[in-house]
Amino acid sequence: MKQIKVTCWLLLLSLCVPSLSRADVKLPNVFTDHMVLQRNLENPVWGWDEPGTKVTVKIGDQSHSAEADKDGRWQVKLSPLPAGGPHKLTVAGTSEKTISDVLVGEVWVCSGQSNMAWQVSNANDADLERLTANYPEIRLITVPNRASQEDETNFDGEWKVCSPDTVNDFSAVGYFFGRQIHQTLNVPVGLIDNAWGGSSAEAWVKRDVMNNDKRFAELVENWENIEATYDAEAVKKSYQDQLAKWKEAVQAAKAAGKPQPRQPRAPRNPLTGNHRPGNLFGGCLHPIIGYGIKGAIWYQGESNANRAYQYRDLFALMIQHWRAEWNQGDFPFYWVSLADFRREAGAPGESSWAELREAQTMTLALPNTGEAIIVDLGESDDIHPRNKQDVAMRLARLALNQDYGIDVVARSPRYESHEVKGDHVIVTFQDVGTALDTFDVREPVGFTIAGEDRVFLPAQAKIVGNGNNKIEVWSDNVKNPVSVRYAWADNPVCNVQNTVGLPLTPFRTDDWEGVTANNKK
Repeated sequence: MKQIKVTCWLLLLSLCVPSLSRADVKLPNVFTDHMVLQRNLENPVWGWDEPGTKVTVKIGDQSHSAEADKDGRWQVKLSPLPAGGPHKLTVAGTSEKTISDVLVGEVWVCSGQSNMAWQVSNANDADLERLTANYPEIRLITVPNRASQEDETNFDGEWKVCSPDTVNDFSAVGYFFGRQIHQTLNVPVGLIDNAWGGSSAEAWVKRDVMNNDKRFAELVENWENIEATYDAEAVKKSYQDQLAKWKEAVQAAKAAGKPQPRQPRAPRNPLTGNHRPGNLFGGCLHPIIGYGIKGAIWYQGESNANRAYQYRDLFALMIQHWRAEWNQGDFPFYWVSLADFRREAGAPGESSWAELREAQTMTLALPNTGEAIIVDLGESDDIHPRNKQDVAMRLARLALNQDYGIDVVARSPRYESHEVKGDHVIVTFQDVGTALDTFDVREPVGFTIAGEDRVFLPAQAKIVGNGNNKIEVWSDNVKNPVSVRYAWADNPVCNVQNTVGLPLTPFRTDDWEGVTANNKK
């Protein structure tokens, strides 16, 4: 009888604290119910278990096994699957997990800063978009904002089926892009929203990569100085002192019947923010690196505009770095060029935003890339244009044409060459599509021209050439032209496009030093 009582007591204890008696096989949260696997790809599946444990992953008639290493990590690769589903994915090690409702289709990462993070609920016609968001084969997952100098391995999130109840908080550009891909190809689409408002490109690059590249020595040195001298307690105390003085000023203003002063802004710790090199690579990107994808779309650059010349190297480095880390070859990488923003300039001048757009265009030298020009879609007083639908359609054109073989015009017209003929300049363009065209008025608007004095003046222009791929530019006040620029301003007034409405890419024919040339930190 005594032995029976002891046995029952031990059984009851084991039921109450099962976590003490056995380990569990674990997967990162990029693997959950409703996930999408990339079709026609050897998709990695990974997780953790007790070191030395054999872990078996099954889907359909496939079975793959691996042994957890000394750190407990294991990984297998699934054989390529065609589009379809739903499937069940089972993972068996010290315990067993089943992931249900797994589809196979096209997976895209949607990254950048606030214009990519901008939610469907804040886009044009948000109420109507929500009403029609019944797409059970579109799946959405959002990676939360987390900064870390260490490589995080997981995040708090899960895949969701696209519906009016789930779409509101998702990336508007990401959703509209994915919807067009889904509707065109009629295959499942998985979208990974991994964007952080206000983030700088260097934050999305592994810190070691930045540290070891001499081109960014000044930037890294500046951050090392911040890291060495930042005193969080001193900053906190200073803010509390400011707050106390503000409260006194508020009381004084009330007593005098005057407007109240604005409350001091709470300090932000730069060490845990979205500008520090490596912070977002470690905290946001690393947990999903290796997950099977088709490609990435990117909307960022505003935070780097004052260092546009540096962005020429930085943006290309970031793309190459991501591709190397993913170990999936030169996967497609498409980005959005900066929109028009701020007040329209009364006269030609220099522009940091124009230089950032130029840096983005220069990055097309990398293979399997493309850019969506949206210099016609911005809002002068809002850095977040609400028209995210047209932005997404221009990105989708690139993917549909370059990755899926759909016969649509995909690229904006782009500068190719120029020839000076007397006091006129003939500019030739590539990627014209059917032909060059203009919007609103017949004559091309947005050109400036300069002579050797480098003083730019508004220019006249007309579309010429048998293939409608050339524009003739001149000014009666410039007899010996040296350079032509187009849409060279923060918020340019311009109207050249092709016949499907893709705007002419802003450009200049000169390489004169710009206003951001010496900004490196």
